[in-house]
Amino acid sequence: MTQYVYSQIEKYVRKYQTRDPYEILDALHVVTRFSNNYPRDGLKGYCIQLNRTKYVVINDNLCEDDRRVTASHELGHIVIHGKELQCSPFKDFNIYQATGRKEREANFFGADLLIPDEEVLDLVHSQNANFFNVAKALNVPCEFFAFKLYSMVERGFPMRMPIDLSNDFLAGKRR
Repeated sequence: MTQYVYSQIEKYVRKYQTRDPYEILDALHVVTRFSNNYPRDGLKGYCIQLNRTKYVVINDNLCEDDRRVTASHELGHIVIHGKELQCSPFKDFNIYQATGRKEREANFFGADLLIPDEEVLDLVHSQNANFFNVAKALNVPCEFFAFKLYSMVERGFPMRMPIDLSNDFLAGKRR
């Protein structure tokens, strides 16, 4: 499945010449809004389709890095699970705590979109690079970076996984 998700990302990156989830959401005519109605540890974001218009709402109380991760995750739902948005919204209180296939796919989409393979390879091969330093240099949670490494391993890169994949990394505080 990671190969399919990766191929979808590459299609969008080539078409829109960006890895910025906000720019791609805009190009897809998705209405993106930020709301401060939720606590930082509450609802992270959601996406829904109403009357043929797709919406993404992101918790504005998150730090900028977490908002970008949430935007890329919700974009993943729109691209991969778009038809299912017509039935019900994808509400992500604990975006990465859900263990279902759809949440994992959205996490892979977000990680592969935000983190180019080349950047990972450059950082991994630099001096004093370890898993945690690379995640910090990329400004992403370690658990999110683990999805990127797993994707790279699945696509044939010789990477080692120092931690297990976890879908609960935005559920609480990090770093």
